Amino acid sequence: QVQLVESGGGLVQAGGSLRLSCAASGRTFSSFSMGWFRQAPGKEREFVAVISRETVNTYYADSVKGRFTISRDNAKNTVFLQMNSLKPEDTAVYYCAATMRVGILAAARIYDAWGQGTQVTVSS
Repeated sequence: QVQLVESGGGLVQAGGSLRLSCAASGRTFSSFSMGWFRQAPGKEREFVAVISRETVNTYYADSVKGRFTISRDNAKNTVFLQMNSLKPEDTAVYYCAATMRVGILAAARIYDAWGQGTQVTVSS
């Protein structure tokens, strides 16, 4: 399966920005839909954003819509999450995920591969 490695997390003040990256192995990256999920302590993993294969569609959770932007560079086998206007409630471990399946891309269950996660902490 495809291997994923996230980077770019860190500590930022409320209102600040971070850009997360997810580097993928393999030669069929463009065939994968790529999602970002996050998990805060004591909470379930929740959907953040997804970009479909061939960048046909993007979809965002209501909580981040207008603040976060997902993009991909297929030549570099990388997906990005630009996070602006960060809030303390955005604090979580952020994971990228990949799937070749067609379906409800906000559902974590359809993803085949997951990265190890990168910590994002937003201070008040």
